Amino acid sequence: MRTWQVGDVMTSDVATVGEETPYRRIVDVLIRRGISAVPVVDSFRRVLGVVSEADLLHRVERAGHPDQRRVFEGRRRRTAREKADALVARDLMTAPAVTTTARASLPAAARLMDRELVKRLPVLDDLGRLVGIVTRSDLLRVHLRSDAEIREDVVQEVLRRVLAIRDGLVTVQVRDGEVTLDGRVDRRSAVDLAGRLAAQVSGVVQVHNAIAYDVDDTTLLERDPVRALPIA
Repeated sequence: MRTWQVGDVMTSDVATVGEETPYRRIVDVLIRRGISAVPVVDSFRRVLGVVSEADLLHRVERAGHPDQRRVFEGRRRRTAREKADALVARDLMTAPAVTTTARASLPAAARLMDRELVKRLPVLDDLGRLVGIVTRSDLLRVHLRSDAEIREDVVQEVLRRVLAIRDGLVTVQVRDGEVTLDGRVDRRSAVDLAGRLAAQVSGVVQVHNAIAYDVDDTTLLERDPVRALPIA
């Protein structure tokens, strides 16, 4: 069962700058493209770092108020001072960049952003070249899928293709991304699996699993441990 990946939501037309791109040019790119950060790449489109609005604002924050270098200076303060004086992308960028691939799952990308405290991820191909960029808002696009599209995936991919459940045994309703499963099947394991797989369908917010079952096959091995023994 295929779920949405980073390649399904990323922006392929990525604005970039080089190491020697000057401060004013970077500001122009951000404003003209309506973006908050830009990857810094070399001639092979390998990502060297990322320059964000936060990196550029250090100069604005310290305009007219130059900091005096201190004997004991924390890393954060030193970085801010250095970027306030920087003139080109090489000295402004945050490096190394936190990146991902087009085949990464959306949950994996979201966890990476959260762990690394970043708002976007450059997307690289197998050779390490830039092919796109994905932002937090891009990851949310999966929840713009229509209820009809979600229902189609649950019916076709989960019930028919994976579980081979006959039509009519289970009904699927979707409202605002919330899936309700109802009906009756023969085994409890099929009920549990249907709920888990439906939750993995792209765009699903929540699953309400009301499917009934005839036999609780999840306890068979506990009641008859001999069945678990390998055949000699």
